Amino acid sequence: MEKTKTNFSRRAFLKASALVGGGLMIQFSALAKFGLAARGVDAGTTAEWNEINGYIKITADNIIKIICPNPEFGQNVMTSLPMIVAEELDVTWEKVVVEMGPHDNVKLGPQFTGGSNSVRMYWKPLREAGATTRRMLMEAAAQTWGVPVEEVTTKAGVLYHEKSGKTGKYGDFASKAAGIPVPKGVKLKDVKNFNVVRSSQKNVEGTKIISGKPLFGLDYKHEGMLIAMIQHPPAFGMKLKSFDASQALRMPGVKDVFTLKLYEDGFEQGGFDTRTFNDLLVVVGKTTWEVMNARKKLITEWEPTGDTKDTIGGRGGKREVIVPGELENTATQYEKMREYASKPGQELRKDGDPETAFKNAAQIIERTYNAPFLAHNCMEPMNFFAHVTDEKALVVGPLQAPGWTEPTLSKVLKLPADKIEIQMTRMGGGFGRRAYGHYLIEAALISKKAKAPVKLIYSREDDTTYGIYRPMYTATYRAALDANKNLIAFHVKGGGIPEHAIHANRFPAGAIDNYLAEGWQIASNITIGAFRAPRSNFNAAAEQSFLDELAEAMGEDPIDFRLELLKRAKENPVGKNNEYDADRYAGVLKLVKEKSGWNGPEHKKFSRGVAAYFCHNSYAAHVVDMTTKDGQPYVERVFSAMDCGIVINPDAATNMVQGAVVDGIGNSLYGGLTHKNGVVEENNFHKYRIIRMHEAPKKVEVHFVQNDIDPTGLGEPPFPPVFGAVANALYKASGRRYYQQPFSSPQPEIPAV
Repeated sequence: MEKTKTNFSRRAFLKASALVGGGLMIQFSALAKFGLAARGVDAGTTAEWNEINGYIKITADNIIKIICPNPEFGQNVMTSLPMIVAEELDVTWEKVVVEMGPHDNVKLGPQFTGGSNSVRMYWKPLREAGATTRRMLMEAAAQTWGVPVEEVTTKAGVLYHEKSGKTGKYGDFASKAAGIPVPKGVKLKDVKNFNVVRSSQKNVEGTKIISGKPLFGLDYKHEGMLIAMIQHPPAFGMKLKSFDASQALRMPGVKDVFTLKLYEDGFEQGGFDTRTFNDLLVVVGKTTWEVMNARKKLITEWEPTGDTKDTIGGRGGKREVIVPGELENTATQYEKMREYASKPGQELRKDGDPETAFKNAAQIIERTYNAPFLAHNCMEPMNFFAHVTDEKALVVGPLQAPGWTEPTLSKVLKLPADKIEIQMTRMGGGFGRRAYGHYLIEAALISKKAKAPVKLIYSREDDTTYGIYRPMYTATYRAALDANKNLIAFHVKGGGIPEHAIHANRFPAGAIDNYLAEGWQIASNITIGAFRAPRSNFNAAAEQSFLDELAEAMGEDPIDFRLELLKRAKENPVGKNNEYDADRYAGVLKLVKEKSGWNGPEHKKFSRGVAAYFCHNSYAAHVVDMTTKDGQPYVERVFSAMDCGIVINPDAATNMVQGAVVDGIGNSLYGGLTHKNGVVEENNFHKYRIIRMHEAPKKVEVHFVQNDIDPTGLGEPPFPPVFGAVANALYKASGRRYYQQPFSSPQPEIPAV
């Protein structure tokens, strides 16, 4: 049995329990393991806790209510996180009721969804919460029955004393348990005895979703609510010079047209305060349709912004950033990247003597890979409701990181945080886009100016042209072979606009004696942000494509070649900063090789591509089986292998991997955003190509490595290697390599190896 210590005082616990009113509510600090005690408050007041992960509330009728702290956008944390609690609490899942909690960074902690961190971050604290509550209920029953607590057992929410034949539901002892001292050194279940975790459970909101219940930000309604939309500049690098709203104001339903600034001059932005256009031209009216039509009647004049200066705080410390004012073009951007790529980059890692190895090489293989900006394309366009007065603010909508947005909202509105209420709705997609809360700030400022409750809505065109994209990337890979086709050196130099994607300490670093990684970047006014598996989504595509080409040049099977490198990284690793576990990495390759029947003759009709990658603490590998459909390449089947530690909810985990596979196929084949004089050329789905239903694979077979490692993340890791697997399958299908994303675009002519 695993033991863990809690730092939760009896006084704090009693104060929290007094708020429940006859039931038992328990909360645990995310930082308890670091020795930070939770803080209690008096009965009848709002609880003040230090980064609390969740609540357990047991009612008299034995219903277990769990408030989920983390925002939900389809990764199913509203099911998986409560499952962890239910496991240690020893209750049947059917007795659990789940609610989404409001934002409360004191009571519920950071409440951040992203980076595949939800389950990983809450795994231990929620297990502690369930196990400690169960122990306190056992103590309450033992005292009531006058028996030793060691003789009390539990099963499915019921307490038993076998010798006396006494039984009682958890709810019968909830009030008494509130007075029990919180135990230290609570025993956690052996993972081999799990009953709820590792069993498949249906999405707790599934019925609401399929029946059309209001769950999303766009569903939210408020008495007297108006609709607002923003007219932003037509191009990056431009700002509003003047406007005439006389015609728009005569349109039906229009209440007002005005301008305002998102951030005042000199405002110190937090690390996630990314925004594109600072000067806002706003139309407010009764309905979305009326506001959209009125917006078309605005007469606007725009002018170049010139270079601007932003003050950035948060991550990396306070610094000033010069944002260039030019109107950028995709063709020019690629020219700039080629120019930068020809110069030495910043050295990120160096092992051995790669320069000498390349100088003495019998053969050098060099390939360059490029990828465009990508839009997030969330199914639900950006929106947020706000009702701001001089005294307080209520904001409601889809948001990945309320804890990052609240400090900025407080500064902008000049309201203390305790006067701001953030309610989170289910998100119709996030993928990193909703980690940047500028649209919430915009809604709040508009409500304050309009002196009314307002819902800000982006149209699809607004969303696609407003920025916060996946960056534009390039990377050049070089490999040196000796006369016997042995790999003796490896060099990667990557850059991008406005950041590079190189992870210098990941595979194949650690497996090659002579290794060099460099990076560089180009400033831009085109704003970027996290995009599912940030940086890794490109790095994996380029790296895994190059490794396949390298294996072919060396006369080796692509899976066996990777396994040989991983064997070296395990048995005799180079360097000390290798991020990955070579055993786990090799494990997914071996599993996908087995499950796909990699070299089996029965698969000859398919063009097969493989790729594997480590990111966000987990390991993924895919085998893509490609055919031709209507004269076009079609991914008919995919075999996927994952090592993400313990899988909480197998069906939901399988669904997440399948979604990542379809997403990766679509982005690799079709995704791309281009600019002409600062203007986004693909402003909606008629120009921005995404995968269609009939283009999705007929079968995505998912397998998980079975181990007892604590969960290490699942939302992001399956996505990056899909790109490389598709590129490698395309080579088998067409006989040519693919170096330019999207792969459906014209490819540069590069000589074969």
